Amino acid sequence: MPKQSPSDDKVGRMQFLLGLRKRGISDPAVLRAMDEVPREHFVESTFVDNAYADQALPIACGQTISQPYVVAYMTEQLGVRGDHRVLEVGTGSGYQAAVLSRLAREVISIERYRTLAESARNRLATLGYDNVDVRVGDGLAGVPERAPFDRIIVTAAAETIPEALVGELADGGVMVLPLGPHGGPQQLVKLTKGEQGIKREDLIGVRFVPLLPGRAREL
Repeated sequence: MPKQSPSDDKVGRMQFLLGLRKRGISDPAVLRAMDEVPREHFVESTFVDNAYADQALPIACGQTISQPYVVAYMTEQLGVRGDHRVLEVGTGSGYQAAVLSRLAREVISIERYRTLAESARNRLATLGYDNVDVRVGDGLAGVPERAPFDRIIVTAAAETIPEALVGELADGGVMVLPLGPHGGPQQLVKLTKGEQGIKREDLIGVRFVPLLPGRAREL
């Protein structure tokens, strides 16, 4: 297969952004972040040609990198500002963290698979995303020593709302996460923490890998 030329790549990126706009992503800052982050560096080498296709792709440890639309949609729903500290649960390849890093003051990302965490940490450092702190740990427990967080994003499906993460959310903070049975229909949910408690808004149907407790066993 012939290698893509720079002009082909530019056309592909334009189609990528146009596709996001057509599906309703309208926040200029989110679109700019999606344009700035080179997705081809976050997918497995065998899938580079499909890096900008609107589909989830497999990565190591049986996990996935979410489709671009879902990344953009979740990011837009978070409403990240430049002074925010964001917690991401489920680092994966580091792609979502990289997008968030273009919008937030600081991103702390926690991953249960050491292999994924180390790869993402190296990848993000190489690409110059120096406001992302990748940690190995139990995502359901969050990072309490760094709480509270202005925004929390969970990139794996929880069967119930993780109360520990709600507790780490700042007053007025927002959390976006997939909620539903593992292997069944899931709903993307937006939680806003206010004086009256937690306000829940159901968004769109999704399909994510399960959010599991604890660190993954080292192979």
